[in-house]
Amino acid sequence: MWSISIYSGPSPFELNGNGPILTNADITDIPAAFVADPFMLHRDNTWYMFFEAMNTETQHGEIGLATSDDCRAWSYERIVLKEPFHLSYPYVFESQDAIYMIPETLGAEAVCLYKAIDFPFRWSKIARLIERGFADPSLFRFNDLWWMFACATPYQHDTLVLYYAADLHGPWTQHPKSPVVRSDKRLARPAGRVLNFDNRLFRFAQDCVPQYGASVRAFEISELTIDTYAEAEYNSNPILKASGCGWNALGMHHIDAHPQSDGQWLACVDGNQ
Repeated sequence: MWSISIYSGPSPFELNGNGPILTNADITDIPAAFVADPFMLHRDNTWYMFFEAMNTETQHGEIGLATSDDCRAWSYERIVLKEPFHLSYPYVFESQDAIYMIPETLGAEAVCLYKAIDFPFRWSKIARLIERGFADPSLFRFNDLWWMFACATPYQHDTLVLYYAADLHGPWTQHPKSPVVRSDKRLARPAGRVLNFDNRLFRFAQDCVPQYGASVRAFEISELTIDTYAEAEYNSNPILKASGCGWNALGMHHIDAHPQSDGQWLACVDGNQ
């Protein structure tokens, strides 16, 4: 039973919060087993949160939307994207005055790019970026290139690949050092938005030991070119982890952190009980 909460703190690595602000009980247009994998955008004084809602009838994830004026009180809107296959991890981002989403689309056997035709409710699939069924594709812009992490072993959670492209629509090229993580369930599977913080680049990873989605770790990327890659764990301890009781008793596996004007950070996270 995954649900979603909002955490806050002085940095994306020092966050705290209370219970969930969104659960399966808030989903009114489909029967939902759980909600998870939240990503946010802030536009025109409104927070938009996109997330996976697991449809219990189809056993496929669909992409839901909730909105908020203050990032604390949230209103569920509706399902905004569904396919004949499972969708999750709705990685939403802006580029050149357009809004895009790269959800996990394993059933399409490709990494698919969607564009908002009428934000936030209407989306159209406009490209197949990589012809492979990767889990949790996580895209970011750095040094005038597009980069993408993804898990190449969706059910083993132990291999992280890296691709790059000059243009969002491709062609996408696998990095010569990819896979950058091999045979390690503790740090291979992406766990949210790649972050540029204090001119330093960080990625988040699910620690899937002892089980899937147990906790979230942070890694600082110290070197990233089309030929080289290097990283080191930011902190030896998870930045998010199971509490042992309540809404996140069994694990936490996602973070999307956003800086605020007062120097604080807000993040949408999820937890399992």
